[in-house]
Formats: sequence, structure tokens, C-alpha cells
Amino acid sequence: MIGVIVNVITVIIGSSVGLLFKKGIPERVNKAAMIGLGACSLYIGISGSLKGENVLIMIISVVFGGIIGTALNIDRTITRLAEKVEAKFKKKDANISIAEGLISATLLFCVGSMTITGSIQAGLTGDNSILITKAMLDLFSSLMLASGLGFGVLLSAGAVFVIEGGLVLLAGLISPLMSAGAVNEMTCAGSILIIMIATNLMGITKIKVADFLPAILFAPILYNLVPLFEKLWALIVERI
Repeated sequence: MIGVIVNVITVIIGSSVGLLFKKGIPERVNKAAMIGLGACSLYIGISGSLKGENVLIMIISVVFGGIIGTALNIDRTITRLAEKVEAKFKKKDANISIAEGLISATLLFCVGSMTITGSIQAGLTGDNSILITKAMLDLFSSLMLASGLGFGVLLSAGAVFVIEGGLVLLAGLISPLMSAGAVNEMTCAGSILIIMIATNLMGITKIKVADFLPAILFAPILYNLVPLFEKLWALIVERI
């Protein structure tokens, strides 16, 4: 868990520094920073989405993930929790949604091959090198995000601890399911969500990204089910 703890600490430090800088940033400069963050996030999302090997897995994961997430009203549930915290900081951060910062930062920090492979490697072998490398990247990312998205980015440190820590503890159970291909499909689906975040940051859309979170779980599951469907189809064809 050393790598996870280091990652959490870097997010806290980076976010705290970003919040300090934010106080002296004019509104027009902050708006420009948000657009810049959105453009960078768009690049990250597009790059990650290209790792997918099966476009049908991506489509099914995102579409059905969005349907189930909307039915469960995931975005509203997270927003309600964030609003309780937001009420205490509204005067200081009136123009920024803590829920938006929390969701956006959590996805950017926790969706990707480094998170998955790093956590599994740490859980199985005790090697924290990938997570520590990721922590250094998140240090600077959290600084920039917090300067634009506010206090919610700092709260995402808790989500990083839960998600990465959970993957480390469950590494032995999930490693058979998380082959390189499964990780790529999961990264692809998650990157589509990052693209949604990017367009939100640039003010182009107002997508409830949290409602699409189930897509990240569907992708590796579908990847592992594809060979079973192929075998079943082969048997059907043979009998016909």
C-alpha cells in the first residue's frame, strides 16, 4: 500500500498548492485555464480511447453503462454528497461545483492503465514503482486541476485511496480477469468518459459524466465474455 499512500499524499499536496494559487487568479485567467485543462484532458481521452482493440466492446460498455448509471442516478447521488460539503465552502468557491471537481479529478486520476497495472503489480509482487511514477504525474495534474476546479479535487484524494487501495487488496482475485487486452478495453471506455469531462471543462457540454461510470466495469467483463460467445457461436454454426 506504500504506492497508494504516496499517490494520495501527492494529490493532497498538489491540490492544496493549486487552491492557494487559485485565490490570486483573476476570473478571466481562471476561465482560460479551464479551457486549457479541457484541451489537455481531451488529448488524454483521445489517446487512451485508441488503446481499445474492439470498438463494439467500447460502444456496448458506454451505452449500457450510461443507461444503468442514469437509471441508478449515480450522478445525483454523488452530487448530493458533495453538496453537503459544498455548502460549507460556497462563499469561498461560489462559481465552482465541488461535485464537478471531485468527479472530474477522480476519473482523471483513477482511469488508466497505470492505475490498474500499478495497483495489481503492487498487490501481487509488492513492487510500487508504477504507482509512485503515477503519483509524481498526479502531483502536477492535481495542482493544475485544483486551480481551476477548486476544493473537489482535494477530496478526490479519498477516492484515489479507496480505488487504488481496493485494487491492491483484490489483486490476487482480479488479476486473471485483467489481462493486457482487458486493461486496454477498460482504459478505452474510461477515456471516453475523460473526453466527456474535457468538453464539460471547455463549456461545450454539460454531461453528467458520473452516470457513465458503469461503463468502466462493463468493458473488462465484456472482453472476457467475448471468447465464450465466439465458442458458443462456433458450436451453433457446426450444428447448423
